[in-house]
Amino acid sequence: MSLLELDDVKVHFPVKKGLVFDRTVGHVYAVDGVSLQVEEGQTYGLVGESGCGKTTLGRSVLRLVEITDGSVNFDGTDLAKLPAKEMRTFRRRLQMVFQDPLGSLNPRQNIESILSEGMAAHGIGGTREERREKIRDILTKVGLPANALSRYPHEFSGGQRQRIGIARALVLEPDVIICDEPVSALDVSIQAQVINLLEELQESLGLTYLVIAHDLAVVRHISDVIGVMYLGSLVEEAPSDALYAEPRHPYTKALMSAVPVPDPEVEDRRERILLTGDLPSPANPPAGCRFHTRCPWAQDTLCATERPVLKDVGGGHKVACHFAAEIAAGTVERTAASVVPATREEMTDRVVEAAAE
Repeated sequence: MSLLELDDVKVHFPVKKGLVFDRTVGHVYAVDGVSLQVEEGQTYGLVGESGCGKTTLGRSVLRLVEITDGSVNFDGTDLAKLPAKEMRTFRRRLQMVFQDPLGSLNPRQNIESILSEGMAAHGIGGTREERREKIRDILTKVGLPANALSRYPHEFSGGQRQRIGIARALVLEPDVIICDEPVSALDVSIQAQVINLLEELQESLGLTYLVIAHDLAVVRHISDVIGVMYLGSLVEEAPSDALYAEPRHPYTKALMSAVPVPDPEVEDRRERILLTGDLPSPANPPAGCRFHTRCPWAQDTLCATERPVLKDVGGGHKVACHFAAEIAAGTVERTAASVVPATREEMTDRVVEAAAE
């Protein structure tokens, strides 16, 4: 059995109208039927563009937002059905590293106070001196000096603040850490340090990660399995190497084509997929396949009316697409507007023309 298992999780936020008597006139379908499994000691990477619902999904695991339907099973217990008091005890085993390292730390507390607060709440560490010694040990593990205890968040760099956020999660000895865009606010050189730190801590402490990000290079480096989200749904899931070697869903193909290649000659020659149109509103998602309004291979009849299910196409590779096999075989025609010309000059011309329209 998986350590963490999400089954058909939905998070719908009501849209209210009226000044005196609020009435629900609709819903924002932030997460709409996501199922995934995270094995013990594994890193599961969750990617997708901004607004796809990946952060909301991560927060729903910890019940920072309540789910509308579905189940979140952690070590055999459905967290969605737990009373608040029992859920509090489980939160020690499930921790989160937030995207904004400064915004997630209380500027009025020093580092010792920030890290000891959770320990005191969960009864970890015994006396104050024992807690202080444990905090020093954790700070050493994340690469911070022991004299950081008396300093405040604004006295640290962005990378150091993110290390403090990681230390705050580690000090409670969790089994699972949800990392929400853990390096997106950091410089590239600092990103590498934090990613390497997360990998070292996983190996030494036996941690399980759910890493939420939009940077495909970061996710590839750290993840064992990758899930791709679009407009509240999981459209593809596969082992990391398999996903990058052969993406099967049209949306994943478009994401991969946008990842820069360090070889200029290869970068100039390779084909890019240009998605037309805007991301639909999660308050009014399109019928059928959520991606069909922007998909280069969409077929009007089936794609616009029937929502595809996530199914295994072999080797643990799952795709939610009616025509995944035909696209891979090249038997479905792609619209001409979806192919960006090969050279950078032609690509620039296309972008200028689109902006003028």
